[in-house]
Amino acid sequence: MPKPKYKRILLKLSGEALAGEKGFGIDSETLGKVCDSIKKVADMGVEVAIVVGGGNFWRGRKAVDMERTTADYMGMLATIMNGQALQDALEYRGLDTRLQSSIEMRQIAELYIRRKAVRHLEKGRVVIFSGGTGNPFFSTDTCAALRATEINAEIILFGKTIDGVYDSDPKENPNAVKYDEISYTEILNKNLKVMDSTAASLCRDNHIETMIFALSDTDNVIKAVCGENIGTYVRE
Repeated sequence: MPKPKYKRILLKLSGEALAGEKGFGIDSETLGKVCDSIKKVADMGVEVAIVVGGGNFWRGRKAVDMERTTADYMGMLATIMNGQALQDALEYRGLDTRLQSSIEMRQIAELYIRRKAVRHLEKGRVVIFSGGTGNPFFSTDTCAALRATEINAEIILFGKTIDGVYDSDPKENPNAVKYDEISYTEILNKNLKVMDSTAASLCRDNHIETMIFALSDTDNVIKAVCGENIGTYVRE
């Protein structure tokens, strides 16, 4: 079994990555593969926390003729649906999990409490953070940076539909150049859209290392935990 480089990680899963090739909703095969990789990581003794997005169901910033706060709260509810799906799939694989929400929803999830989350991790439970930050105008990337800071995660692993950070959108520019490593300051100065500016600033100010990689190969989660550069390292 490969040796992990990190003891405590925060895995940020985009909602779109859970949709697989369907592009909407949750693809059960993709979800299963992601959870298989998470189980392998947890079996290595790594403490795993997860922040999940909701873009496979709803993207608030694309809403038309709707107040931004309403659209964002709808997006938070989408992340809770994804969190439930992850929890169910992980527990099916024998992992002990806790789903926490920044929005009170007692019948479905624990309310997010930092000390409780850390205690769950120390006991070997996978903790899933849903509901974003609980506030509109903040993305789940920002939530990932915030939760990683609060629980003292050693690294944030961003599992996305793109395999790293490029100097321009590779979907629009076939000549886009990929970075093996980049700083948060460069991301902000060059206005690269791989994460929102609030998340980049928070990671920079709190000296949090991140790895951005493609989730199309779910084994990338294991490789990233073991220190392989399978995407782009971001650090200051």
